Amino acid sequence: MKQSVLTRYRALAYVTGVLLVLLTIGVIAKYVLEIDGAAGFTKVVSIAHGWLYVVYLVFAFDLGSKAKWPLGKLAWVLLAGTIPTAAFFVERKVSREVAPLVVPSGEPVKV
Repeated sequence: MKQSVLTRYRALAYVTGVLLVLLTIGVIAKYVLEIDGAAGFTKVVSIAHGWLYVVYLVFAFDLGSKAKWPLGKLAWVLLAGTIPTAAFFVERKVSREVAPLVVPSGEPVKV
């Protein structure tokens, strides 16, 4: 597997995780603390998270199919982008597991 497959998954995992944490904070500010302006912030962050989560799903599925993960593990990685802070922990675990499968640049990739 190429390094780029893991790198793009890691990047989207972090972005999705940060946006989900921001969205959670925005929802708390909007509904619990009733802060003015939180509605606009929550709307923008929710749209960004929603679209980038779709990209995360594509990259995570690509990584999982190339790493030949079982369906249960793939489902857990795909759902990690919906649980606040889970994406960070899952990304770290996945990166450690997949790192030995990455071939150095310049070498042919085995299919």
